[in-house]
Amino acid sequence: MRAETATFQIADIEHWKRAALQWASAFSPVCYLDSNRHTTRPGTYECLIGAGAVRQLNLAEASGAFHRLQAFFDDHPGWLFGNLSYDLKNDVENLVSRHPDEVGFPLLHFFEPMFVLELFPDGELRIHSKEGNPEELYHAILGQTIPSGNEPLFPGAIQLRARMEAPEYMKKVLRLQDHILEGDIYETNFCQEFYVEDCSTRPAELFSRLNHLSRAPFSAYYEVDKRYLMCASPERFLRKEGQRLVSQPIKGTIHRGRDAQEDRELREKLSGSEKDRAENVMIVDLVRNDLARSCVPGTVAVPELFGIYPFAQVFQMISTVEGELRKEVHPIEAIRHAFPMGSMTGAPKVMAMELIERYEQRRRGLYSGAVGYFTPGGDFDFNVVIRSLLYNSPEKYLSFQVGGAIVYDSKPEQEYEECLWKARALLTVLGQKA
Repeated sequence: MRAETATFQIADIEHWKRAALQWASAFSPVCYLDSNRHTTRPGTYECLIGAGAVRQLNLAEASGAFHRLQAFFDDHPGWLFGNLSYDLKNDVENLVSRHPDEVGFPLLHFFEPMFVLELFPDGELRIHSKEGNPEELYHAILGQTIPSGNEPLFPGAIQLRARMEAPEYMKKVLRLQDHILEGDIYETNFCQEFYVEDCSTRPAELFSRLNHLSRAPFSAYYEVDKRYLMCASPERFLRKEGQRLVSQPIKGTIHRGRDAQEDRELREKLSGSEKDRAENVMIVDLVRNDLARSCVPGTVAVPELFGIYPFAQVFQMISTVEGELRKEVHPIEAIRHAFPMGSMTGAPKVMAMELIERYEQRRRGLYSGAVGYFTPGGDFDFNVVIRSLLYNSPEKYLSFQVGGAIVYDSKPEQEYEECLWKARALLTVLGQKA
């Protein structure tokens, strides 16, 4: 089935994105990706949408999942959108996931879309349609009624619960530090869940408000089987552009200030923090090793180490690791070699994941997995699913997880406080005290 393609010029990019989200949210599955003006290179997307499905791959079991994705990729060259859940770790390593998962996203889901919309930073819009005229679709989007943003998102006050109370979280931080002192690990990412039961909401509008509040570079609205992701992620997992692989792990967080002066002081504090630098460099080394499995020897490099980037609620320490993909390595294999991302596991990776399973209380599922796309040319880009709300509509279950890196000199109280800072935008859109 060939797609018709047409090109348009968008004058008001923000208005068009809101209208496109409203249009896209009527489809299942759908993947709406928003860079929120963080794009800097020519050819990168301001917004990319895949809507409706010509065909899908939907897996609930980990065994052989990456192999089946590779076969699906090879059999259906073209655009693919979808997700990789954290628990695909069990396909990569000899691991298990025993905790409950009330959200219920597929372990792996990819779809060949009926419609693809590419919006570039200069306002150029390309619409690819396998059903109907692209010009009609363009006008259908322009004719969307955009919600005012003033209507309540929930029928009443919601009751947000912590799966793990603060004292228990801090106690487990101490236990993880015992493992560090015993030499089992150097660092691990320890997460906790907050949740709402019997929750009714409008996911697309909830995402729109979160996206407006956070303006993150790897934001995503994603739906499959009436499970919804509303994601305000600042982190890239892995990108392939030609033969170049790029990963940008985040380790190191500090909250934003009340004014420009306090912002400068906090930024300098994060930049000079030995603890945060130690966390960051350990994960950079892990990512270098992951990419080295797929790249030409001698090409893996770190062009940026300890970069400090501002976001709406926090400053983040971000490093960039890149390398040249070997021609004989399949793109899916390159993803598998780097999955799950080191920033969400710890080091050494396998032992860190074993301890995550031991001390956390809920399955991560899509949280700390990835959402993204493959282009017809075989390139790809995937985020890290953090700073995200996940919603199971049939079960009316709304959830988010948040965590941080635990190292030998972590302070349990500060680690818990950092979790709340990272969750600030999520708490705000849920009407909770941030």
